[in-house]
Amino acid sequence: MIQAKTQKQIPEIKLRWLVLSQLATWIGASFIWPLTSVYLNKQLHISLSLIGVVLFFNCMGNIIGSIIAGRLYDRYNPYPLVVSGLAIDGAVLFLMAVFHGWPEYWVWLTILGFIGGWNGTLINSIATSLKRHPGRYVFNILYFAQNLGVVTGTLIVGYLYDYSITLLFVIAGMLFAFAFVNAVINYRPIIAFHKQRMSQNPHGAKTKYEPMPKNNFIMSMCFLATLGITWLMYMNWESNLSVYMVSLGIPFHMYSLLWTLNATIIVIMQMILAKFPRLFKNLFHQLVFGILMFSISFVTLVFAKDFFHFALSMTVLTLGEATAFPAIPAYINDLSPLSSKGKYQGSIMVASGLGRALGPLFGGMIIDRAGYIPFFWVAAIVIFLMIVLVIPVYLKLRKVLTLYN
Repeated sequence: MIQAKTQKQIPEIKLRWLVLSQLATWIGASFIWPLTSVYLNKQLHISLSLIGVVLFFNCMGNIIGSIIAGRLYDRYNPYPLVVSGLAIDGAVLFLMAVFHGWPEYWVWLTILGFIGGWNGTLINSIATSLKRHPGRYVFNILYFAQNLGVVTGTLIVGYLYDYSITLLFVIAGMLFAFAFVNAVINYRPIIAFHKQRMSQNPHGAKTKYEPMPKNNFIMSMCFLATLGITWLMYMNWESNLSVYMVSLGIPFHMYSLLWTLNATIIVIMQMILAKFPRLFKNLFHQLVFGILMFSISFVTLVFAKDFFHFALSMTVLTLGEATAFPAIPAYINDLSPLSSKGKYQGSIMVASGLGRALGPLFGGMIIDRAGYIPFFWVAAIVIFLMIVLVIPVYLKLRKVLTLYN
């Protein structure tokens, strides 16, 4: 591999402040997405098909927000971008506490999707500016904070929902307000980073992106395609698997317990990866291991008929999620030129967003026509084929990839 020239060291945001915002925003976000379908259907009496449209708008908003934020990060000062994004997110949640009827809930959820993609891309992009820690460590820690937030949020939301949905939105808004204050106070070093980045080109924000080297681009597209396909299949755990488990006589609350298991294993795995950063020889090995676990998890679903076997399948799936998903943004960060890091971190959000948006529809079409077992085999085979694609490309290109640290 070719090592690109590194830039002069300047003061940078401390990792703990990024982690703090990541934790607070994901706790807040985890108050919203688990209750949306239940609240719209049971309280506002919205049909499931229309709820599907609402969730699609949320996903598309997320994708558009990711694209725009990634490109703005590369050209303009990220500080006001991330601060304003967190402020708007908090403001929308406070508005939802007052106005959460229909159809305004649809409007708010679409805006939250856009701002969620905006904030997520900016935080990942800002993470690429941290040089005190290896990129692998930074993204593992951020993924750990994200899932710790999911564990905390999903454990609390059930109790808050039964007590008061208004209070739920208020607390979520307060968490984003906290993240906003944290960003205002502690994210200022990104201004100096941006100035240094722009000083390297006399045209500043008007300059074109530095093109990613051809070999890096091919490798990145393979990673993004793998991520999109994996999310395409993974989303069926969140949608169609609940129906399948209930049809086998497993209570719905046991299905919910699988997600507590999922988040707990992710938190444990991220702690292990943070403690032993060399557990895998390199990021590529970590990524391949994770994708392979995703494939195997769907094979195990073929034989799952009771809760124990579904829990085993979820454990295998989570090992894949905890290793592959943080490895991809870390690797693409290494492959991205300084002036294009936001663009390609945004592309990661787009790839995962497309998979999330289309996954339930794709799985549902196969299940309706052929059944659950054929879908499990399709998912396992297609994910495994992505490994078959990625490995030879990596072996061919690894010595000519340019790494940007």
